[in-house]
Amino acid sequence: MTDKPDARLNAFRTDLADIRLEGRVEAARFVAGKPRVVAAPLAPLRRRPREDAALDTELLMGERVAVFEDGDEGWCWVQAEADGYVGYVPAACLAAAGDAAPPTRRVAVPRTLVFPAPDIKRPPLGALPMGALVAVTGEAEDKNAAYAGLATGGYVVKQHLAPLQRFAEDFVAVAERFVGVPYLWGGRSALGIDCSGLVQLALSTSGVAAPRDTDMQERTLGTRLAGIEGLERGDLIFWKGHVGIMVDGGRLLHANAFHMMTAIEPLQETLDRLAAKAVAVTSVRRLRRG
Repeated sequence: MTDKPDARLNAFRTDLADIRLEGRVEAARFVAGKPRVVAAPLAPLRRRPREDAALDTELLMGERVAVFEDGDEGWCWVQAEADGYVGYVPAACLAAAGDAAPPTRRVAVPRTLVFPAPDIKRPPLGALPMGALVAVTGEAEDKNAAYAGLATGGYVVKQHLAPLQRFAEDFVAVAERFVGVPYLWGGRSALGIDCSGLVQLALSTSGVAAPRDTDMQERTLGTRLAGIEGLERGDLIFWKGHVGIMVDGGRLLHANAFHMMTAIEPLQETLDRLAAKAVAVTSVRRLRRG
């Protein structure tokens, strides 16, 4: 067979494959994916079904996946519905799609705490990341805050949630809220994030669906500019394996392994540092306004 599909975005192995790929790939068996929903605040999606395997991305609470294999060792082989990424997720992080209440709100801050009762003085049960999808079943209020009761249990402060169809006007401002967050390969939250994860997450808050990896983003996002002159806020600059967001005409915002965090620095410093390693800009992309 020719034109083998991208294994990052297509579920196929020699022993098992997505039934939608029949005729395009060779596999001993083809199956239809079973719908599941992410029930943990964050679920690691790994390259292999092992805790020490590479982290390719993270899935957020409420996101849906198709499960092609329920493994014997506590791992599921899945494909994420939102961006199509394929990998292995701990079975404990997933729930049957029919058991989950349909989401009504999205976490709109980098991280929000879940309290056992509508009381910010109670020890929190945990936390939810930006982009997590939740079902609100009720509201409460005390002298400190207004709260949303979650179908999964617990309460979050109401102001940290947004309706599913309310989007941020400036994705760069969203990305700026992650300055200082540790760099984590495959990360997609305020606990740790990588360059393409930052772009994907920030764009999603403004209603723009973006693929997960830099090469995919470079091929599909916006329109190509001729060079690095006349840059504007929101322009994306790509190197091989890296992407950054222009804050303005001269400063770059990016999650990077040099600072080991999300940082803002003069673009020229980034250009010089990477040029010293013989790494050149591969393209500049401008997203459509309005």
